[in-house]
Amino acid sequence: MAALGVDAVWLSPFYPSPQVDGGYDISDFCGVDPLLGTLADLDALLVRAHELGLRVVVDLVPNHTSSAHPWFVEALAAAPGSPERDRYIFRDEPTDWVSVFGGSAWTQVPDEPMESGERSDRQPLRRAGQWYLNLFDSAQPDLNWASPRVRADYDDVLRFWLDRGVDGFRIDVGHGLVKDLTFPSFPGSPLDSGSKQRAPYWDQEGVHDLHRRWRSLSDSYSPPARMLCGEVNVSVDRAVRYVRPDELHQVFNWPFLMTPWDAVALRAVVDTSISAYGGVGAAPTWVFGNHDMLRMATRFGYPAGQAPRRVGPRSPQPDEALGLRRARAAALLMLALPGSAYVYQGDELGLGEHTTLADADRQDPAFARTAGEDLGRDGCRVPLPWEADAPNLGFGAGRPWLPQPEAYAALARDRQRADPTSVLTLYTEALRLRRSLDLGSGELAWLSEPAATVLAFDRGSVRVTANIGDADVELPPDAEVLLSSDPDAGRHVPPDTTVWWR
Repeated sequence: MAALGVDAVWLSPFYPSPQVDGGYDISDFCGVDPLLGTLADLDALLVRAHELGLRVVVDLVPNHTSSAHPWFVEALAAAPGSPERDRYIFRDEPTDWVSVFGGSAWTQVPDEPMESGERSDRQPLRRAGQWYLNLFDSAQPDLNWASPRVRADYDDVLRFWLDRGVDGFRIDVGHGLVKDLTFPSFPGSPLDSGSKQRAPYWDQEGVHDLHRRWRSLSDSYSPPARMLCGEVNVSVDRAVRYVRPDELHQVFNWPFLMTPWDAVALRAVVDTSISAYGGVGAAPTWVFGNHDMLRMATRFGYPAGQAPRRVGPRSPQPDEALGLRRARAAALLMLALPGSAYVYQGDELGLGEHTTLADADRQDPAFARTAGEDLGRDGCRVPLPWEADAPNLGFGAGRPWLPQPEAYAALARDRQRADPTSVLTLYTEALRLRRSLDLGSGELAWLSEPAATVLAFDRGSVRVTANIGDADVELPPDAEVLLSSDPDAGRHVPPDTTVWWR
């Protein structure tokens, strides 16, 4: 990572977990899963990363625990209405809320005995078991953030990791921690919740109190400054409320992530983001991929706006060459924008989705809960190829948790490091120039018209031309090309190419 030129790394959950949902079902917030190592290993990683100038951000998963977490085990053993059950959201009857992974968002516990005075002569009377909320899998019961006990205990979780030297947290489901406990009807899919009707468990006003609380706690550890970044999947106008001066430092720019390879749409979301985030004194973030989304090299291999949500062996397959070409161009476009840029692991190698992953290999709970209707996110979570000729492409001993496609061998890191035209070389050079030219700061000045299919703008001393149209573009004869997503293009900018030049 240091050789790539990034400033920080974000670690996905590494905590003890039954691994029902890729480690996002956590049974101990203050440990390391034995599959991955020990706390001593984590401490050593932090030391080495800091020696290399890298900051380390760890995944905070406050929306839910594993059903194997001691808190939930205690809740099941306790009576309805007990303080133990108050850590979670229990009801005597379910509502019509739907899980993100499909099916009901409620799971019933076994029938429970009534109190001793409420029994017949022959056998104890039993009441129907309560229902607990799980917006994801039934093995991931949602915490009740109205509980002072949960808030206090989670403060201790943050302190545990800050005391060990982590540099910040990425907050999972950062917009979904607080629920409307009047439980209004909302039978729609959580994925369809939007500005016209927000689901009663997304983007509730009370969530901002939590982020202020955590900001105050993290600021007490400065210097050095600690960073809070929220996974906040809402519109830009709602997202900027999370980065007001006393809340989070950053949130992921989901509208940008979801934008197709279309010049007008990309310009619109860039303009909206820069204006809205600037209005609250925050910098925008830019990201084209993450562990929940179709990989960018696959997504851009479909006609603009026509990429499916998931791709499997029975799906229409992408144009891989086109997708990779556009992914290279998109990387240079993103890395030229002011603000912070996030690179999803493997994008720097040009990896596409594992689009032919067999059903038998899929592990995402969404696949099982929807009987295969939702193919799940496994295709973008396949282990990286490190060495082309090594077993498992160099990813550890034994069979990895997901099989790697044959196409990954040609994209292995060891082969790309020696190739001056590779995607890895492109990212490395782009990140070097981004730092040396201070492209993360300053203003963006458009040179192209809003409806143009070629995006052209100035970033200080650097001019950026991103050709998203169908016709070639020629740069001036005196143009000095600093970097091109097409290494053979020179001053010629073909379609689906981005060039940095002076």
